[in-house]
Amino acid sequence: MTAVVDLAEWGKREFQASLPPGDRCVTLPVGLPELTLGYGVLTWMERELVVPSGPFAGGSFVATPQQALFLLWYYAVDKQGRWVFSRAVRRLAKGSGKTPFAAAMALAELLGPVRFGGFVHGVPGGCVGVPVRLPLVQVAATSEEQTGVTMRIVTGMAHKGSRLQRKYQLDPGKTFIDTPSGGRLRLLTSSAASAEGSESSFVIADEVEHWKPANGGVELWHTLRRNLAKTGSRMLETCNAWEPGVDSVAEASFDDWVAQEEGRLRDGAGRTLYDARVAPSFTSLSDEPGEGEVSLTEGLKFVYEGSPWTDIEAIKSEIWSPSNPVSVSRRFYLNQPTVSESAWVEPGVWAALADSERKLRKGEEVVLFFDGSKSGDNTALVGCCMEDGFVFTVDVWEPEEDTGLVDVDDVVSAVDWVRAQFDVVGFFSDVREWESFAKMQWPRDFEESIVVPAQDHGKAASLVAWDMRSHGLEFATAAEMCRAEIEDGLFHHDGNFVTARHIANCRMAEQRGHITVKKESPKSSKKIDAAVCVIGARMVYRMVKEDPRYKKRVRAGGEWIVG
Repeated sequence: MTAVVDLAEWGKREFQASLPPGDRCVTLPVGLPELTLGYGVLTWMERELVVPSGPFAGGSFVATPQQALFLLWYYAVDKQGRWVFSRAVRRLAKGSGKTPFAAAMALAELLGPVRFGGFVHGVPGGCVGVPVRLPLVQVAATSEEQTGVTMRIVTGMAHKGSRLQRKYQLDPGKTFIDTPSGGRLRLLTSSAASAEGSESSFVIADEVEHWKPANGGVELWHTLRRNLAKTGSRMLETCNAWEPGVDSVAEASFDDWVAQEEGRLRDGAGRTLYDARVAPSFTSLSDEPGEGEVSLTEGLKFVYEGSPWTDIEAIKSEIWSPSNPVSVSRRFYLNQPTVSESAWVEPGVWAALADSERKLRKGEEVVLFFDGSKSGDNTALVGCCMEDGFVFTVDVWEPEEDTGLVDVDDVVSAVDWVRAQFDVVGFFSDVREWESFAKMQWPRDFEESIVVPAQDHGKAASLVAWDMRSHGLEFATAAEMCRAEIEDGLFHHDGNFVTARHIANCRMAEQRGHITVKKESPKSSKKIDAAVCVIGARMVYRMVKEDPRYKKRVRAGGEWIVG
């Protein structure tokens, strides 16, 4: 079947920048930086470095267009000559050339013009660079095996007798390269404690998808960042896609970048340059894609567009090997983080349901679901349109850093806004910590519009209050139904960044024969409150849709009334 998506258009950075950060398949900034040392660094690499192995062995190191674009942004400066980005990540598919490029950057940081030397009118990038005084470049990992490949390429470019070694009078060893003036490039595989205090000028953190709490990788990462901060120096992290939920540095760095792109960073927080090229979520693992998919060949060509040396046919053969797990193929060759087996919904499946063209109309019928906490957790309000089941996020609130509390006034204002904008025919609110609102204020506010109460009978009867503690089985059934609707593509949503993240954080849990949702661990910082509200809003939508009181509604005089 012919693909329905033009990947050439779809992959343009301008279009990708309009998508939620977590869904983007091309992540470098749009355009070119106004001021950058990158042109000088590119020239230095091509003039000084020789490719040590592979099909281009013996030739000058010439950056690919994608590598060149990364360098231009990495060495971008502002009008005061300060770095635009304080750190960088290159997450690319296996075989994309991450390691040789990292080796070239390590040598450039040891010897090349990589620090701001002044503005010069008329030169490319508007400024020039100078070498670092007494550089200390570290190639770091949690084991020597991880750094071995990078260091082998470094020494291949600067071995004894090489043009680079002779010109700069380098003293190369197996795990280090020294300069006559005291500069050093070296391996770093020791513990975080022994790395503390080192005045690094540049660090390559290799294969950070393997840096985890269990092997000391996370602690080492924080130590290296502290060291770099003392001198205003920077780190480059390299990685393949990670396995979500194992708390790797690769996942943490991606979360930092997403927070940055969503505008959730504090003023003054360092910015991350993130370079990833990811196969679309609708990439098939066969060359006979279904409706709305693209073939494996097309997906691989998209991922490896900047790596002309890659043998696509060989990669396809490996992917199609019966012994190769699907999750491994997607992580290593399509550059897609693959969720754990306990994930409630694949993030790509949820992302495919986003509809940025659907606009909410003033006065249209909606239902709401509210999950609240005043401290220690997120609070969320999600709606669902009765016309077509479209799900939209009103807002998600995190406790404020200075007080540890959710801004109650802001939440109440948002509920009032929804009441003024829409015809709310159903509103279910969890009770815990918001009892006075769920049982008193909101029933009064919405009594004229709500058609189907949250609780019809008994002592707990209420127009709005719906205590989730006493409706566990009902919610589990709703979660199971919502998951099936997502997987079958039966509704669309507004693509809210935070809600997408909460959906991805959900893990499956069994409750009396039904599959509900839970956090990956009770103390996990990865919230799911907005996902809970999506499940709740779809539940209320179905309940209202089938209720006889709603079905009896008639249209009269341009306004909805109860018949």
